Amino acid sequence: MANRILVVDDAAFMRMMIRDILTKNGYEVVGEAQDGAQAVEKFKEFKPDLITMDITMPEMDGIAALKEIKKLDGNAKVIMCSAMGQQAMVIDAIQAGAKDFIVKPFQADRVIEAIKKTLG
Repeated sequence: MANRILVVDDAAFMRMMIRDILTKNGYEVVGEAQDGAQAVEKFKEFKPDLITMDITMPEMDGIAALKEIKKLDGNAKVIMCSAMGQQAMVIDAIQAGAKDFIVKPFQADRVIEAIKKTLG
């Protein structure tokens, strides 16, 4: 069975890019969210195997959403997506339980490498 992934980013273009990379590599994108609050709701709804989570979003940022999701499921696998220059936030995310991070603009091979490593 294909691994089920939830894609979270406030930019539709970024969600589309990640979805394309994932589907071309045999992963199933079960849902998308454009902010952290939506991400938490979609996580409850879809119970994905993995989440790609943007750090900077309106409403609820990726780190707050990560913490909420980890409260719901301590085993949730989350890969953070950050722009260059967000190192401090990436460290916060890793401390909050993120498994890995990928930097925008996305390199397809790096995205797949992070997902394979995280899903084991």
